[in-house]
Amino acid sequence: MRVLVTGAGGTLGRAVLPRLRTDGFTVRAMSRRPRHDPAADWVVADLGTGAGLAGAVAGMDAVLHLASHAGGGARTHRVDVLGTRRLALAAAGAGVGHLLYVSIVGVDRVPVPYYRHKLAAEQVLAAGPVPWTVLRATQFPAFLDRLLRAVGRLGPVPGDPAVLAQPVDPHEVAVRLAERLGTGPLTGIEEYGGPQVLRFDEAVRAWRAARRSYRPLLPVRLPGRLGRELRAGGLTTSVTPTGRRTWAEYLADTYGGPDRR
Repeated sequence: MRVLVTGAGGTLGRAVLPRLRTDGFTVRAMSRRPRHDPAADWVVADLGTGAGLAGAVAGMDAVLHLASHAGGGARTHRVDVLGTRRLALAAAGAGVGHLLYVSIVGVDRVPVPYYRHKLAAEQVLAAGPVPWTVLRATQFPAFLDRLLRAVGRLGPVPGDPAVLAQPVDPHEVAVRLAERLGTGPLTGIEEYGGPQVLRFDEAVRAWRAARRSYRPLLPVRLPGRLGRELRAGGLTTSVTPTGRRTWAEYLADTYGGPDRR
């Protein structure tokens, strides 16, 4: 099967490309800027303008759509929503049989501007001309790690202790995406999460221990609907199967764990 991967240079893309090749797919990788990689067939195309999309999808059996512009402003709308529509139309014109889009668990529940755009992109696919699948994944552990480092850079780590998270390893998501491509269009939404649902205070304690950090957690209750949804598990899923790599394993691999020397 010939597969175009948009956003191939991102965190998930770097996990997906070798997985697909290992599983026997013929892979074409897409980015906005030229890349030189002898292991991959890279093409240049821009979702924000549509430039290069027709050539990128030509001859492909499926498109794995990972590209996104985080933020939630005009650029996100142009890339995630309008760009997804451009991609779907180009794919239809090229006779592509499956458009698989990676979204985020909680886009339909958590009131964040970026999530509204991701949800709108899902709706574009559902109304579009190409058989489709949406796979919503929970947050990657590296994202949670970066978040904790950012909010704790000045001392205490502020956060709502009761917020729930479910980190999932991007390589395990890549495996699931390869399986979904092999299965064919779902014409629906599938969720995929990590093996554990953690409270924010639990995640912070493990993170501090792995880093040998003495920065305390500063409890801050998130107000309004956003706080309610996050405490109620808006970023988590009860759907199985799930990934296997835990937050503790990520921390041990990244920082060496609390007993490192």
